[in-house]
Amino acid sequence: MEPLGYRTKLSNNFMAISVAYLMNIFIPKSGEFSRALILDKYEGVPFQKGFGTIISERIVDLLFLFLFTVIALSLKFDVLYEIIMDLLPPYAIYLLLLGMVAGGIAVLVFLKFSKSNINRKFKNFIFGLKDGIFSIIRMRKKASFIVQSLIIWGLYLLSFYFALQSLPETSIIPIGTVIITFVVGSFTFAFTNSGFGTYPAAIAGILAIFGVAKTAGVAFGWIAWVSNISVIILIGVISLIILPIFNRKNKI
Repeated sequence: MEPLGYRTKLSNNFMAISVAYLMNIFIPKSGEFSRALILDKYEGVPFQKGFGTIISERIVDLLFLFLFTVIALSLKFDVLYEIIMDLLPPYAIYLLLLGMVAGGIAVLVFLKFSKSNINRKFKNFIFGLKDGIFSIIRMRKKASFIVQSLIIWGLYLLSFYFALQSLPETSIIPIGTVIITFVVGSFTFAFTNSGFGTYPAAIAGILAIFGVAKTAGVAFGWIAWVSNISVIILIGVISLIILPIFNRKNKI
């Protein structure tokens, strides 16, 4: 946010992120909005600009997730290719790709030619986000940002690896299986309400493909999910309570 002229307190940033994680458990993707609202209220960062910087962070996260996905696919391509071919006939895959292309074209045509209020509001919102999103290009500490992003994702993977050591059945799986299981788990967190119910099932499913017993896969999925969610709830609730108290004292 510095390129936009805002220097926010580390404490408020940390608590805003903690509350955001907490909110995402109950309402998918509401955390990004709550984080921007907290920064608006306690740090004076306009909602749209703050939300734009958060979107830029999410874009970087998606790039890293895509990188891990490419690594996982390259390590286990032959196994995954056979599974996909068994589950889906070739024509279904072609239809899916065609549908995605057609859907993308339809959205672009709507945005370009529609004069509806929905399109107008959407474009205004996008333009309002522009400053925040492109702040990543103007930031002075690009190298530091990239290095810290690498460290964060490295720690994500490392924590997942250590969690695998909790069970004998999962402690011996090869690194390729570790990465692809990590990727599958990350997608459930990204596209559901923090993986509630879906994380253990997805983890068990992918581990079963690589020869890990379903009971062990489900057990590990719940161990990893509960340990993550417990910390998120604990720190999120504490942050939610402390935020107004901390900032009231600062005003005094």
